[in-house]
Amino acid sequence: MKEQGPQQDFLFGKINYIILLIGIGVIALGFILMSGGGSDDPNVYSDAIFNFRRIRLAPTTVLIGFGITVYAILKNPKKA
Repeated sequence: MKEQGPQQDFLFGKINYIILLIGIGVIALGFILMSGGGSDDPNVYSDAIFNFRRIRLAPTTVLIGFGITVYAILKNPKKA
């Protein structure tokens, strides 16, 4: 018979990694929402950087993504 070595277990369960990837995706979406709004000419002022999407929605999306990733790290994979 073949001898089996020590079995390696992952630190997290499969569901933890799925939730973690979702959280990273939400964070990336928040940073994408935050981008843009600048002016091509540095001498021209653009008020577009102060709209709702860049000031409220994008940072809230990033914080929600961080919350999801923290949940994925703290979730116990052995509980149902």
